Amino acid sequence: MMIKKSIGIHDGTFHADEVTACALLVLFDLADEAKIVRTRNLQKLALCEYVCDVGGIYDPSSKRFDHHQIDYKGELSSAGMVLLYLLDQKKLDQAVYDFLNSSLIAGVDAHDNGKITPEFGVCNFSQVISNFVPVVYDAKNDVQDLAFHEAFAFVKGHLKRLLERFCYIQMCREKVAQAMTLNQKYLFFEEAMPWMESFFELGGEKHPALFVIMPSSGHWKLRGIPPCMEKRMQVRLPLPEEWAGLLEEDLKKASAISGAIFCHKGRFISVWETKKDAFKALEYILKRSCYEHNIC
Repeated sequence: MMIKKSIGIHDGTFHADEVTACALLVLFDLADEAKIVRTRNLQKLALCEYVCDVGGIYDPSSKRFDHHQIDYKGELSSAGMVLLYLLDQKKLDQAVYDFLNSSLIAGVDAHDNGKITPEFGVCNFSQVISNFVPVVYDAKNDVQDLAFHEAFAFVKGHLKRLLERFCYIQMCREKVAQAMTLNQKYLFFEEAMPWMESFFELGGEKHPALFVIMPSSGHWKLRGIPPCMEKRMQVRLPLPEEWAGLLEEDLKKASAISGAIFCHKGRFISVWETKKDAFKALEYILKRSCYEHNIC
């Protein structure tokens, strides 16, 4: 008889895609970690309610999610297959699907299918998970299983935190929308909050705002707004060149603002003691830009 809420995956060396597939099923309460079976024995796999990354079958109706067979022409790994299954089963909505896919799952799929070229000095999520694999190549099964569950706990925790972050972003969305309705050269928030994702989802690319002002760790932050989400480390209007990289007294002298604390050398963010100081900095920048670049 089929073992309810069980998952069959291959034994031996594990990879980010099946670890993530298992974590998704458990996180959304479709399976139990204690019922994860690591084997290539087809008879044992046949008893599992879900089978991921092994078995040679992709059939969501029978809860089989393998992508290695020659007749599968798609670009998903078992992680992407399970995420799509959760959407089809209405365990998550399109917004959550898009968020998880863009922030993690699509990268896991691409790495597992050889679509990502290793880049010097860059470690992606799948490479982090591969580092959980035992160093010794012929490690015994119990050692491999223990390592798998350590990786599973890490991935499940990461997914849980991603979902919590998404929920927080959605909670703040209306406040971002309200700030945007003023149609000013800046966005202002009385509390620290995530704003960038909602800003661009709500049409931020065409919005006139150049800066954001909000509290930050007891001080106030003046941050430039990117041209779009894909270029989030760029800004529409950089902070003054003469402020770049300055701290405390040096920035106070350069800006003539007594509450100056810090300006990043990249000229995209600065920190000020009070809200009034941050607005003084903003006023100076906008006036100068109006004069130099006709940005009024």
